[in-house]
Amino acid sequence: MSSAIRAVEQPEWWKRHAIYQIYPLSFQDSDGDGIGDLAGLATRVDYLAWLGVHAVWLSPVYRSPMLDFGYDISDYTDIDPVFGSLDQFDQLLEALHRRDIRLILDVVPNHTSDRHAWFRESRSSRHNPKRDWYVWSDPRPDGGPPNNWLSRFGGSAWEWDPQTGQYYYHAFLREQPDLNWHNPQVRAAFADVLRFWLKRGVDGFRIDASAVLAEDPLLRDDPPNPEFDDKMPPPEKFRRVFTDARPETMRYLEEMRAVVDEFPDRVVLGEVQGGTGRIGQFYAGERPRFHLPLNFLLLDTQWDAASLSGGIDQYLNAVPEGAWPVWILGSHDKPRIASLVGEDRVRLAAMLLFTLPGTPILFAGDEIGTPNLDMSGREPRDPFEKRVPGYGLNRDKSRSPMRWNAEPGAGFTQGIPWLPVGDGLDEHNVAKQRDDEHSLLSLYRRLIALRQSDPALLEGSYEPMRCQDEVLMFRRCHKARQLFVALNLAGEEREVRQEISGTILVSTHLDRCEAIVAGFHLRPGEGIVLAVAEQGQ
Repeated sequence: MSSAIRAVEQPEWWKRHAIYQIYPLSFQDSDGDGIGDLAGLATRVDYLAWLGVHAVWLSPVYRSPMLDFGYDISDYTDIDPVFGSLDQFDQLLEALHRRDIRLILDVVPNHTSDRHAWFRESRSSRHNPKRDWYVWSDPRPDGGPPNNWLSRFGGSAWEWDPQTGQYYYHAFLREQPDLNWHNPQVRAAFADVLRFWLKRGVDGFRIDASAVLAEDPLLRDDPPNPEFDDKMPPPEKFRRVFTDARPETMRYLEEMRAVVDEFPDRVVLGEVQGGTGRIGQFYAGERPRFHLPLNFLLLDTQWDAASLSGGIDQYLNAVPEGAWPVWILGSHDKPRIASLVGEDRVRLAAMLLFTLPGTPILFAGDEIGTPNLDMSGREPRDPFEKRVPGYGLNRDKSRSPMRWNAEPGAGFTQGIPWLPVGDGLDEHNVAKQRDDEHSLLSLYRRLIALRQSDPALLEGSYEPMRCQDEVLMFRRCHKARQLFVALNLAGEEREVRQEISGTILVSTHLDRCEAIVAGFHLRPGEGIVLAVAEQGQ
């Protein structure tokens, strides 16, 4: 069993380091079955260290029927054979810790697989001691579902169980029954799950679907969504007043945080949907909740200077005083940033991620500009797309295998990959970009190192500036140290008319380091980080 990393002088490592999300199915296959696994991931630890990664968020590797690719868990305290074994997990954790890389596990408290032992007991009889571990209800007088709640994956959120003559609730797939978090026995059992992995040495958790743990005990109908139209996915027909961000949920998150806080130097991330308006409540209430409620603004806003400036300002104003911001540039649930903003702006996106105040999170493959997988004419693997087709919800496009080289299988597998590798392999692969000092991968490596070493980026204040002709600008300041960041979002060259002098630390093209006296030009899609000269120099 792996031991935890020894205490460090600076305990808040999750503020100092970028977090690198790995979707294990798509990172590295070791046995030729076309599916990524723990043994494969272990062979890439040197790459993570070379890149400068000191924290990994690993999507689920627990036992699972894989109907939702690991987010339908049948055993919280074991590893699915498709990924390896518990011994291999311990070996991976030890290998990461030897390289000073922390490991954050994705955990799914909202629901289990219908094959989990808890649910098998719960559905066996109305009188089983675990019956109340899940959300069960009698039908309406007409025999239909108890209310109008909809599954996020389409259709009613209620599934009829003929054996016991009741419906059970599922916010996602019918094979993913929701746990009843109102039951203190459920909360105690899940606390033990967290302790199992914390004792094993993991460094924290990312809490999946954190806002939907608790449902209205009265099972009241959700009200109509006044903004709904036929262009929106059917699950958005109602406002989720009685199934989302309930006050009880916040208390349960506090309980989970308290369990994690039993172990020193750990972190809790949380998946939060619904925009910046409610981000503050996920940091703390009567007690602490998340260290880092995940913020998807950079993936959900328009990429023009005014929209980004406004979104950044709105988010930072929503972060409570004393709390720590976080920014995400990629995710297994979102389109790839390279396809979202285009190749002409993907370097700007990287620079923005690492120069804003707070913890940056990147998704494996974004550092080489991996584009969305074109699923045209292909049968979807994603259950979301299968059940709610035609609305652009297919998450397969962001989950294609990691491109290590330009060979067949992309260095990911010797077999047939579970998803196609996709287009652009010749340019978007690690081997090609690692040897190119001006590549996107080289830029990521440079920015990761800069953020970890420069106090103005690590803990400095953020001072926004007025946008100028589609140039987004701001300062980061720490004591006498001052950095000026300028990002040209226009499709043509821009002159930056600022009375600022200093030296360019890094440009998005990695080909400038000159001194600036006053005013300068930015090429299309170019950004710079400038170390401002102190007065008198």
